Amino acid sequence: MAILCSQHIARTTMMSKREEKKKMPKGYAGKILHVDLTSAVITVEEPDESFYRFHFGGSSLNLSYVLKQMVPGTDPLSPGNLLAFGLSAFTGAPVSGLSRMTVTAKSPLTGAIGDSQCGGFWPAKLKFAGFDGIIVTGKSSKPVYLWIDEGNAELRNAEHLWGKTTGESQSAIFQELGDDKNIEVLQIGPAGENLVRYASIMNMCNRANGRTGMGAVMGSKNLKAIAVRGTAKVEVADAKKLKEVVKWGAAAIQNSAVRGLGKYGTASEVAHGQTIGGLPTFNFNSGVFDGWQKIDGETMYNTVLRGADEGKQTGRGRETCYGCIVRCKRVVEIKDEKHTVDPRYGGPEYESLGALGSYCGIDNLGAICKANELCNQFGLDTISCGATIAWAMEAFEAGKLSPDSTGGLDIQFGDADMMLGLIRKIAYRKGFGDVLAEGSAVAAEKLGVGDDFLVTSKGQEAPVHMTQVKRGLALAYAVNPFGSDHMSCDHDLGYTEDAYDSFKERYQSLGLTSPLPATSLEPKKVEFVRRTQYLFSMMDSANMCQFVWGPSWQLHGPEQMLNMIKAVTGWDVTIDELLSVGERRVNMMRIFNAREGIDSAQDTLPEKFFKPLKGGPTDGWKVDRNEFEAALKDYYQQSGWDEDSGVPTKQTLKRLELEWLHT
Repeated sequence: MAILCSQHIARTTMMSKREEKKKMPKGYAGKILHVDLTSAVITVEEPDESFYRFHFGGSSLNLSYVLKQMVPGTDPLSPGNLLAFGLSAFTGAPVSGLSRMTVTAKSPLTGAIGDSQCGGFWPAKLKFAGFDGIIVTGKSSKPVYLWIDEGNAELRNAEHLWGKTTGESQSAIFQELGDDKNIEVLQIGPAGENLVRYASIMNMCNRANGRTGMGAVMGSKNLKAIAVRGTAKVEVADAKKLKEVVKWGAAAIQNSAVRGLGKYGTASEVAHGQTIGGLPTFNFNSGVFDGWQKIDGETMYNTVLRGADEGKQTGRGRETCYGCIVRCKRVVEIKDEKHTVDPRYGGPEYESLGALGSYCGIDNLGAICKANELCNQFGLDTISCGATIAWAMEAFEAGKLSPDSTGGLDIQFGDADMMLGLIRKIAYRKGFGDVLAEGSAVAAEKLGVGDDFLVTSKGQEAPVHMTQVKRGLALAYAVNPFGSDHMSCDHDLGYTEDAYDSFKERYQSLGLTSPLPATSLEPKKVEFVRRTQYLFSMMDSANMCQFVWGPSWQLHGPEQMLNMIKAVTGWDVTIDELLSVGERRVNMMRIFNAREGIDSAQDTLPEKFFKPLKGGPTDGWKVDRNEFEAALKDYYQQSGWDEDSGVPTKQTLKRLELEWLHT
C-alpha cells in the first residue's frame, strides 16, 4: 500500500532551480526522511550545511530531533517516542570502517537516552538511496515495513511478516520485491515484536544495533523492517586525496593490530582477557575461566568457521562491511545434530562469547554459537541477554531463586541447554522468560531478590570488559548517558607506559601526555577517559567504525581522520573541532537524561564491582569506592557540570552552542 503522496515523490525525484543552487557539503545526500506512522504520511526535509557541520550526523543528528520533538516523560514504548536512524557525510564513502549507522530513541531498558551503532551494507545503501537519515514517529495501526527505492519511499503491509524470524522475513521481503541482490533489510525479530526491553535491530541477519533496546521501540511502533535499494554513489570533494587515505590504510594494515581481526575476529580477546585476568566469569565473580581455550578465537578458526573442516577458513569464514578491508565478521557453520548453525546468522564476537559463555560458565562452543544464532534470529542483544541469564544462574545457585519462582526451572551455571531454552522463552516472553525479558535490574526489582548479583549501570548490563582490571572503564560505565558501554572511550591498557610509545603521536594529538597504570583513577586518568570519550562520541556521530578509526591500536588515527574528512566534505576541520562535536553529543545526552529525572544519582556502579575477584592474576582485585567517588567528582569538574547533580551548567551549554537546551 503506497501512501507517499505524489508531491513528495516528485520532491524526491526532481529538484527545482532553487534547490539546484543550494549549497551542500559533499558526502551528504542532503535529505532526511520523516515517517509519521500514525497518519501514514512521509515527508522529506532538506537541512542546510550549517546543520550538518554542527552535528556531523549519526548520534548527534538523531539527538537534535529527539530533544526538540519528544515530550519529557514519554513512555519509551508509546507512540510518542521518536526513533531516529542517522548516517553521516562519510557513510558509504569507499574507505574502511565507514558503512555505519546510529539508532537513537528513549530506551525501554533504562528510561534514559538509548543509542546504538551497527555496520554492514544497509547504511551505505540508505545513503545511495538518497537519504542521510530517517525520523520515525507515531505508531501504525497494523504491522508495516518501509520500502525505500532509489529516492522514493512507501509503507507496505507487513502483517504476513509479523512473527517471523529475521532470516524468514528477509527472504520474504526479497521475494516480494523481486530482488535479493541489490536490497538490504533492516528489521526486528520476534523479540522486538514482543517488546523485550533489550531487543535489537538487525541487518543482514547478523549485524546488530544491539544495545539499549532499540528493537523494542521499533516493535512498539509496529514497524517490522526498512528495506532499501540505492545505487547513487557518494560524491566527494577530493577523490584523489581520498584514494591516498585508502592507500595509506592498505599499507598500514600489514603491521597493524587490526590485521589480527581479519583472521580471528574479536574472539582473539578471549585469550587476552584470560591472560590478564579480565575475562568476566560466573557473572563477574572471577576474571579467569577454566574453559577459555574451548571458546577462544583460535579454536573457532580451527573448528566452527565456515570451511574450517576443509581447511579453507580464510575468505569463507569471514565477512566484511561495505568498502572495508579488515573483514572481521565471523561466519560460523555447524552441521551436527546437537547444534546446527546457519551461516547466514554470522558467528559470535568476543562480547557474545563472553556473555553467552564465560558469564554463564559455559565452555561448549557449539552451544554458544547456537545461542548467538538464536539471538540474531529473534533480534536480541547478546550482551544483555547473556548477562541477564547469568544473573538468574547466580541468584538460583545462591538460593535467592527457586523452581517455585522460575516456573520449575533449575537454572545452574554451565547448563548450556538451559541457556538455549531461556533465550527462546525470553524472545517470546514465555514463562520465566517473561520476567527475564525485562532485563536483570527490573527482574531483580520485581522479584525482590538478587540486587547483589547485578552487573548493571543505569539498568544496562555490563559488556565483557572488567572495571576491576581497567579502572578508567569503571568511570566510563558509570557516567555514560546510556549505561555501561565499552565503546564510549579508549581502554586503559593502551595508555600505560608499556604501550604508550607505540601510540605516542596519536595520544599527543589529543593532548594526552601522561600514561598511567591501568588501575589508576587519578585526575590524569579522568582526563584520558573524558578526552577519548569525546573522540569516540564524535565517531558515533560521524559513524566511524571504532575497530578502524581511533586514538591508539586502530588502523587509522586522528591524522587520517582529518585527511578523510577534508577529502569527503571539503571541510578544514581540526582535532579540537572533532572533540567539540563529541563533547556536544555527550552533553545533549546528559540534558535528555536530566529532563527524564536521571542525574548523578544514577552515575553508579553495581555493588559487585566493589567486591574482590576470585582466582587468577586479579585475585582480590576490586574497584576502590573512595577512588571511584573522587574520580566521579573530577569528571564532573573537568566536564563543566554541576558537581552535585552532574548536569551540564549553563556556561557549558553556551560554550557548546547548546543554549536552546533546558532541563
